[in-house]
Amino acid sequence: MTNTLFIDGRWVPAASGETREIRNPADGELVGVVAEAGAEDTEAAIAAARAAFDGGAWRAVPAPERGDFLLKVADRLRERKAEFARAESLDTGKRLVESEIDMDDIAACFAYFGKLAGLEAGRLVDAGDADVVSRIVYEPIGVCGLITPWNYPLLQAAWKIAPALAAGNAFVLKPSELTPHTAILMMQVLDELGLPAGVANLVLGAGATAGAPLSSHPDVDMVSFTGGLETGKVIAAAAAGTVKKVALELGGKNPNVIFADADFDAAVDNALNGAFVHSGQVCSAGARIIVQDTIAERFVDELVRRAQGIRLGGPFDEAAETGPLISAAHRDKVTAYVEQAVAEGARVRCGGAWGEGELAKGYYYLPTVLDNVRRGMSAVRDEAFGPVVTVETFSDEDEAVATANDTHYGLAGAVWTQDAGRAQRVAGRLRHGTVWINDFHPYLPQAEWGGFGQSGVGRELGPTGLAEYQEAKHVYHNTRPQVTGWFEDRK
Repeated sequence: MTNTLFIDGRWVPAASGETREIRNPADGELVGVVAEAGAEDTEAAIAAARAAFDGGAWRAVPAPERGDFLLKVADRLRERKAEFARAESLDTGKRLVESEIDMDDIAACFAYFGKLAGLEAGRLVDAGDADVVSRIVYEPIGVCGLITPWNYPLLQAAWKIAPALAAGNAFVLKPSELTPHTAILMMQVLDELGLPAGVANLVLGAGATAGAPLSSHPDVDMVSFTGGLETGKVIAAAAAGTVKKVALELGGKNPNVIFADADFDAAVDNALNGAFVHSGQVCSAGARIIVQDTIAERFVDELVRRAQGIRLGGPFDEAAETGPLISAAHRDKVTAYVEQAVAEGARVRCGGAWGEGELAKGYYYLPTVLDNVRRGMSAVRDEAFGPVVTVETFSDEDEAVATANDTHYGLAGAVWTQDAGRAQRVAGRLRHGTVWINDFHPYLPQAEWGGFGQSGVGRELGPTGLAEYQEAKHVYHNTRPQVTGWFEDRK
């Protein structure tokens, strides 16, 4: 299927006629062939979105009706869950059960914003004058460029599409070129349910070509990007030329702080989940274990024992517990990360190698634990975005907080302790956008998600996630206008 760009309500090929093969990273098998867009295609999509927004076909729809549409999207996603989940697993290589969970979360996201859409009617402001009605209203921001990553392709897209539509915007979606198929299915759903032509547009292709115009084009009012820090910096710089709104979620180097009084078994188990779910290809992965020195040796020994037993396999292998990395290039990047850590003095306690045997057909990297690391080392500072966890130690609460906050990121973190007071103190001092206490990884559609520092700008989900796609307007109505007399009438 090469007519896989969706522009102005029509499925079209790339203007160049170019295509891209999509292969399953678990075994290299061909998944599909899709159109490979270039800048010309993206500019056409932007033009379609601009015309649709300016024409008012969607933003003029009352907010409660837009919400009803999103609820219908949620229902359709639940009906087609198996189809969507399979497509997601084929593109990403992740286990089917994980993709199924993702689809439930995606439907919940659309349902949340569907219910939220009609609740905000603005607010009245007391002007201190009985003859003045002063109100704040919230309007759509306009044309939104949505750029999404390959690790949670449709989930990350849903976090942007749902609030963008709820607010009344038009958009152009540019998913990762590696994982396009659920974005294609999503456009089918929006089209089938009657979204006006041009409101939702899809371009597939590389970021440097298909994605670049979304950051710099004057007809794009906002760009929302989820992905790597360096790409985020490029997008922010490109967007500055037209002073468009920018929302960035740029990953993290997330601390998992474990005190000696924590529930030991639960802390170990969740440390594994935090580090190795989806082979660590998670922006909020607990890639830094910071454990109190009095239990560190016992904790790391148990973590290593458990990590060595993790079963790797493809998306439809029911015995598998985690899967491959997304590509050979990414596996090489993770390999280089571990090699650099060793060169700086880190010790590989387990893993540190590619999968062998049947696993050699895909891009597998063994769950890896690195200890003997120090603050300031590249392994502690940089994001691996793979199945690699580092171990640091601390002696007291102040040192734990200082170590956890010693990062230019600030997306998420966790604290494990049975002391409720300590838990609240540490959570309050951690400079991270999400802090879990005695847990790791859960999120809620109704709770804001985003980071401090270089983890990004803005928030997704929650009421603030909707506000990111809105402009606030002050309407000041003088119901009894009079001559001010400020300037003398010299007639």
